[in-house]
Amino acid sequence: MSDFKNVKAGERVPFKSYAVADKNAKFKLWQGSRHPMGEHDIIIEIKYCGICHSDIHSAKSEWHEGIYPMVPGHEIAGQVVAVGSKVTKFKVGDFAGVGCMVNGKCGCPACSADMEQYCEEGKTVFTYDCADIYHGGEPTYGGYSDNIVVRDEFAITVPSSADLARVAPLLCAGITTYSPLKRFGIRPGHKVAIAGFGGLGLMGAKYALAMGAEVSIFARNSKKEKIAKDLGCKALYDSTDARAIGERFDFILCTIPANYDLSAYVKLLKHGGEFCVVGLPPLGERPSMDVAELVFAGQKKLSGSCIGSMKETQEMLDFSLKAGILPEIQVVKANQIDWVYEQLLSGAGDFRYVIDMSTL
Repeated sequence: MSDFKNVKAGERVPFKSYAVADKNAKFKLWQGSRHPMGEHDIIIEIKYCGICHSDIHSAKSEWHEGIYPMVPGHEIAGQVVAVGSKVTKFKVGDFAGVGCMVNGKCGCPACSADMEQYCEEGKTVFTYDCADIYHGGEPTYGGYSDNIVVRDEFAITVPSSADLARVAPLLCAGITTYSPLKRFGIRPGHKVAIAGFGGLGLMGAKYALAMGAEVSIFARNSKKEKIAKDLGCKALYDSTDARAIGERFDFILCTIPANYDLSAYVKLLKHGGEFCVVGLPPLGERPSMDVAELVFAGQKKLSGSCIGSMKETQEMLDFSLKAGILPEIQVVKANQIDWVYEQLLSGAGDFRYVIDMSTL
């Protein structure tokens, strides 16, 4: 571990991590430093960090050219070890979580409506692979590390009784699926389909079931059919045969991180139904459809949803812990990140892998 617990006021915060040097590189140990803790900042000793498919896209520059060296990770759970002079939300010893944002709320209409992830002035600072406009444009580094410095309002309070390893994935996989389901108003009587049954898809299914919906799953193979049935899902369908399914859904939540047949899924919606995208495939692999299909589709809707606000993320965490809605995880060592990426890319991975940062 780096000596981040003993930094003095105004000093940069050292960290130890696993990073990639470029889009083709393997993960290696790397040490860097973060900006000094400000009066509204806290320093969190990271205990666990989930591995999200977004990390793979970013590390491999599949969405845009990444900032290297890159330390991915935006599903972070840990313990507060230092607080700025104006912090009242946390004290040393508290448990906290960090998701996809670390700073950036302004007075624009989106931020004023507690939707800072859609900041209209582009002032959101994301947890990694982002130029931090509040600290001279220096890169942000994520949770595959021993600590993080974050503005207090962008950290989530976590009860001391919570299982931190299972809390960590909620900070992305949880809020990313909870938010659109809540916005649509899922309730008993609704028929919901989850397209893609990985880390996000599992959480989407759990939330939709908790909201009272009848839930079906579309997955690229049938190996998780028993898991889906044990959860209480009605059926698991082969995603390659979407056109052949006779069902009609009120809402389809798409978590698929690769190309798929968008038109086939839209045809499975009821009149006025909605297809919501939360999974973002790489550039060049993103699906599209003829707008004429929408004109004649029966007022069906296409939408997208990006994580959730900090207010909504806290709500999601509180709801999840109270209802016992938690991810299925496999805890791994920090030196296994490359292996985990291989598992996820091959489809062999089961839901969420979480790094035990004590192994760093």
